[in-house]
Amino acid sequence: MLKALMLVGVGGGLGAIARYALGGLVLHLSLQQRFPWSTFAVNVLGCFVAGLLAGLVERQHVLGPETRLFLFTGLLGGFTTFSAFGLDAVALLRRGELLLAGLYAGGSVLLGVAALWAGMRLLGAGAGQG
Repeated sequence: MLKALMLVGVGGGLGAIARYALGGLVLHLSLQQRFPWSTFAVNVLGCFVAGLLAGLVERQHVLGPETRLFLFTGLLGGFTTFSAFGLDAVALLRRGELLLAGLYAGGSVLLGVAALWAGMRLLGAGAGQG
């Protein structure tokens, strides 16, 4: 149990650092935009990486349980930001930006799912399922 907690904690810390670094970079590059590109980019990239890793697990059987715990629960759990997604969507709604809020929420979900699917398909996983 302690080992699992350490794997999740270290992975989560590294994921949070990566999220902070990428999110800060994207935020700096899109400072004048009303759309929350920072969280959007992190969520879509996180879903794509999750798809790649899930493809490895499904197709190649190369990641053991501890590695999956570290990568999925820890690293990607610390990296992806759907709680921030909710805050950004509500902020857009509260500012009366209904169209942007809809585009943001819909785009995040659709592109996130599409990115996950693309990551899995890129590695040949999920063949015959879509």
